[in-house]
Amino acid sequence: MAELLSLVVPCYNEENTLPGFFAAVGAVAERMRDVADVTFEFLFVDDGSTDKTLALIKSFRAEDKRVRYLSFSRNFGKESAILAGLRAASGKYVALMDADFQDPPELLPEMYHCLINEGYDCVAARRASREGEPKIRSFFARRFYRLMSRLSRVELVDGARDFRMMTRKVVDAVLSMPETSRFSKGLFAWVGFKTKWLPYEYISREGGRTKWSFFQLLSYSLSGIFAFSQVPLAFASVLGVVFFLISVVMIIFIVIRRLIFGDPVSGWASTVCIVMFIGSIQFLCIGIMGGYVSRIYLEVKNRPAYFIREDEDDDEDDDEDGGCDRGK
Repeated sequence: MAELLSLVVPCYNEENTLPGFFAAVGAVAERMRDVADVTFEFLFVDDGSTDKTLALIKSFRAEDKRVRYLSFSRNFGKESAILAGLRAASGKYVALMDADFQDPPELLPEMYHCLINEGYDCVAARRASREGEPKIRSFFARRFYRLMSRLSRVELVDGARDFRMMTRKVVDAVLSMPETSRFSKGLFAWVGFKTKWLPYEYISREGGRTKWSFFQLLSYSLSGIFAFSQVPLAFASVLGVVFFLISVVMIIFIVIRRLIFGDPVSGWASTVCIVMFIGSIQFLCIGIMGGYVSRIYLEVKNRPAYFIREDEDDDEDDDEDGGCDRGK
């Protein structure tokens, strides 16, 4: 009996790339069905798109019943789309990829082969190089992966993508973690399991433009650090101890200088500089602690990661009701 492979595709304003993407993965699925005896379900997660993305997905569904979809009530972010897709996927094997052609569909057969014949639990893709990527983004990306490897016990591979194929066991492990502030690259690494990395060369985006600005990527990187490392908190504590010891030494020096040499302490400018420097260190430490407290705040509220406005079942129900709107 053919195994079911769920292909989860988060989408946000991808009307320019979706037709070509669906044709490409459809062709790969046909080849894999003939060679590997595997059937596909295509699960698109519309992350509150404002263009024709949802309409295109519905047209795919009308032509091919292997297509399933979820559409959010608004834009909740890619992490929420990944979570929803993994929850809804029903296949024994689950693949996760973007629709912008930066994740080459041609790697899917090799990923499946590694899972079936080589005993891996997860096969993930990584960029072998960053040629063609903006230099400033490439520079900070490399620094981030290097920093994460030093700050946490989670090993993040440089150039790692969300593009991967997993067994059901890995998917269930990732879904068992209920946190609201999610950093999927870290979660995939944290659960462990036997993982194989497939390198590939950088591929430019097929159409449109990236949804991630530099500052959004920076915020996402900080979320990863706060989610998987307590080193920043320890760093703040160490800074406090260091400056306490420095202040003790300075106080002793000033007292001795005054008692022995009778030399009054002068210089308001140096005093202001010292006060501003110490104050900036204090604000830095408060900011570090605030980063962790804000994530505790989000977790304690326990809000849902997303709301689904409609899915493929709604279309089928509408067809059965003669196309009547259920007022959802």
